[in-house]
Amino acid sequence: MTLPRLKQRYREEIQSKLQEEFSYHSMMQVPRVTRVVVNVGVGDALGNARVLDVVSDEIGQITGQRPVITHARKSVANFKLREGNAIGVTVTLRGDRMWEFLDRTINAALPRIRDFQGLSRTAFDGRGNYSIGLREQLVFPEIDFSAVDHIRGLQINVLTSAQNDAEARRLLELLGMPFARSNN
Repeated sequence: MTLPRLKQRYREEIQSKLQEEFSYHSMMQVPRVTRVVVNVGVGDALGNARVLDVVSDEIGQITGQRPVITHARKSVANFKLREGNAIGVTVTLRGDRMWEFLDRTINAALPRIRDFQGLSRTAFDGRGNYSIGLREQLVFPEIDFSAVDHIRGLQINVLTSAQNDAEARRLLELLGMPFARSNN
């Protein structure tokens, strides 16, 4: 089995650049992507259970892994939501699948977004993790446009081993993440 393209680039080029830039003593200190979590909330699932199956199939096609159905933790009367109702799907990607998904997201899906100006530089959480919100699942080439009944957004969280946002931002920049240009 061949090594994913992005993982190979990380090992051969990016790791040594990061070690040099941040003057780490050990290669184990260098930040790396630990996992990617893809999440879709499906509020329509309360009225129509079939919607959850459709979304689950779409996310399975995008990620190459079967998603887990998420359930409501609390009841919310205003949303007609009861504790335990199925309200979304989530997938946690690790290893080679994670690298392949990141590569496809950076090089195939993000460039297909209409009027794309780059990803926000401020969507870090303070601990080196980054969140991307996409408005439609159609940007992924795996999704057949004619088979989609409803456009749904999804959230992609890239979790890294970086200690702060600066390290994580530099790691993602070197991986090829298309950040928006800063105004300075």
